[in-house]
Amino acid sequence: MTKHLIYLSVPGLRPQDVTDPAITPTLHAWANNGTTARLAPSFPAVTSPVQASTWTGTTPQDHGVIANGFYHHDRRQVEFWVADNSVIQGEQIWDVIAKTDGLTSAVWHAQNIKHAAANHIITPAPIHEPDGSTKLWCYEKPANLYTELIADLDHFPLKHYWGPLAGIQSTQWILDAAQWLINKHDPNFHYIYIPHLDYASQKFGPNSPQAIDALKQLDAELTRFRDFVANTPAGRDVVFLVASEYAMTDVTGVIYPNRILADADMLKTKPSPDGPVIDHDSSTAFAMVDHQVCHIYAIPDAIPAIIDLFKTTPGLDGVFTANERSAVNLDHDRSGQVILAANPDHWFAYYYWTDDTDAPAFAHTVDIHKKPGYDPVELFFDPKTKSIPLNATLVKGSHGARVQRDDQLGGIVCSTTNPAIEPRKTYRDTDIKKMVLDMLGIR
Repeated sequence: MTKHLIYLSVPGLRPQDVTDPAITPTLHAWANNGTTARLAPSFPAVTSPVQASTWTGTTPQDHGVIANGFYHHDRRQVEFWVADNSVIQGEQIWDVIAKTDGLTSAVWHAQNIKHAAANHIITPAPIHEPDGSTKLWCYEKPANLYTELIADLDHFPLKHYWGPLAGIQSTQWILDAAQWLINKHDPNFHYIYIPHLDYASQKFGPNSPQAIDALKQLDAELTRFRDFVANTPAGRDVVFLVASEYAMTDVTGVIYPNRILADADMLKTKPSPDGPVIDHDSSTAFAMVDHQVCHIYAIPDAIPAIIDLFKTTPGLDGVFTANERSAVNLDHDRSGQVILAANPDHWFAYYYWTDDTDAPAFAHTVDIHKKPGYDPVELFFDPKTKSIPLNATLVKGSHGARVQRDDQLGGIVCSTTNPAIEPRKTYRDTDIKKMVLDMLGIR
């Protein structure tokens, strides 16, 4: 057991990414001196569900986080990045740690973490002003934690966390902030979300030269972080546990479920200040998309026609409805009545218009809340229009599909040998909670 466990959640990290010391010297050293294993994420292999599966040891149909977004039936509204911990059903890692005398925990930039039982929490929570401007801020626990932190580090660089300017700066700030907290409070368990590998892999593909450069940048920051921790009291017994949330795959095709539903006269739009938006009241069906999973919310009478509509759609791995949803761990009240799973080489775009002149204003912007789906095209910028382009084919990497191939497996690296991890075994994300608690000596 250890009194200091630092869990680095690195989406996009694969087993093969830690084999070359010229590219990832620190990760390679941890792998050689410690233990490596493979990680198979639950479906859908996207951020919020996988994090919830990691924290609870259960699948989405149990913990209820069925995507990065939810459809609120009472408000007739799709909402992505809900952020509050109350959406997760079940006991989480921090709940267990909080009941253990003498142990404390800290969480950095995780999803659905606000108001969780962890002792220290920082996660982005920008303030949207009435005039349309955005004020930089983060959710903080305890009160004034972020206020104290920015006095030394300045604000979290939100523009480098997502959008066309996304880059290593966000990862640098997160690790600098974790160092600051180690000096101030020395938590026993850190959960640190490291976003950097997501960007190049989605824009250029997971095997691109840009993705390799991102690995080098990430490892350099981990080296700096490791060296800092080594010179603190935590360095005497610290264990670094690095785990992927998912692996990216190359994509060559895009599926537009909302356009298909609109062509079948099931999806309707209505005017709004932004332009045409989905009319949830008059539509018999609409799709909430998230990388390689799609939730279709529909009236019961429309479901047979929807199944017929999509069962021959190219790029689909499967169509699941009613009790069939349990086969993909999504038989939950929050799920769509019909679930679509993409093949690893396809992904779902939220676009519901066929003529780009009909696109709503928010389609051209980085707006993670108004869109009825995750939009990786927000990573791109069109210098001619000075806006986000409307070209989903720009995206070259995605994730979320059911794990069927070895290249969909993520990686686990532990800086030391530990009985909680069997070398070269393939673990599920639902195994991580027990692994963490075992390493902390909590039975």
